[in-house]
Amino acid sequence: MADVGVTRVRTDVVSPEDRLGWWSSLLAEAVMPVAVSSGHADHFEGRATSLRLPHTEMSMFASSPLSAQRTPAHIRRADSESYFLGLVHGCPIGLEQRRNNTLLRAGDMALFDTWHPLTCEFQDQGRQSRLTLIRLPRATVPLPYDRADALLGTRLPTRTGTGALLGTYLSQLRANAPHCDDAELIRLGTVGFELVTAFLAARTDSLSALSADIRHQVLTTRVLAHIDHHLADPKLGPASIAAHHHISVRLLHLLFRRRPETVSATIRRRRLERTRADLADPRLRRRTVGEIALRWGFRHPADFSRAFRAAYGVPPSEYRHTALGTDPPHAW
Repeated sequence: MADVGVTRVRTDVVSPEDRLGWWSSLLAEAVMPVAVSSGHADHFEGRATSLRLPHTEMSMFASSPLSAQRTPAHIRRADSESYFLGLVHGCPIGLEQRRNNTLLRAGDMALFDTWHPLTCEFQDQGRQSRLTLIRLPRATVPLPYDRADALLGTRLPTRTGTGALLGTYLSQLRANAPHCDDAELIRLGTVGFELVTAFLAARTDSLSALSADIRHQVLTTRVLAHIDHHLADPKLGPASIAAHHHISVRLLHLLFRRRPETVSATIRRRRLERTRADLADPRLRRRTVGEIALRWGFRHPADFSRAFRAAYGVPPSEYRHTALGTDPPHAW
């Protein structure tokens, strides 16, 4: 199995006067060496989560506002030759690299690298700055370097297409990764790398540089994301999915021949996973089993009950009783 895992740290482990220096060392190890300063040095606070994933690493930072600068001297001492794609969650962040200067607000993404000088300013708006970074070793990015470098220090679109999908992926992974096992992290890491590659390829007009295999994997990832976002629609199926992605149903089925499940089986399994989670959620105890099934696209209660029992070995009402520790359902 690939080397994967989750590491979480906080500045609470060191004394207040040493926290900024400790945070600077953390950034040097997790991202790159930079010169750090902050108006909150006397009461600096920060926490970070690092994910080791196939092909890449992801880091999530939340900290008091600060300034970071990477100089030619830093680059000469150590250069890992990596790109970083960052997604801003909190206060605005000013980014300058290769004479490009941009202000990134919550929901914005930008690309920067380790072999050009860099200035990063986390603005002070009375709350912590939050940022998610995904590392892309330069040697693994199958794109012309000159085209990728042209994007450095610019704001990248995140409202539509692959950008919106990638932003959702990074946000959800940030929240859910600590609860995933190694097998799930491996799968999510592969998906993330493919999404980032496709996103940058589209921004640099380099889609033709991607191999057919990667293009198919990216399309499959987009289809899976579409399925997750439309599970509640009872009309979700191969025909509607193919039409949304402007491909034939035949091509859709060919994409899924590489996977352990068909399109319909994937939809059914993910719907069942959502209903199982809702049945075990005490906040939804007032909703009936039928309402929960309908919520996730099951139109016929009998079909849902059979599918649930086949997947989990018990009827949905009995599973709910066990999960919530409530009185068993009465037999009528």
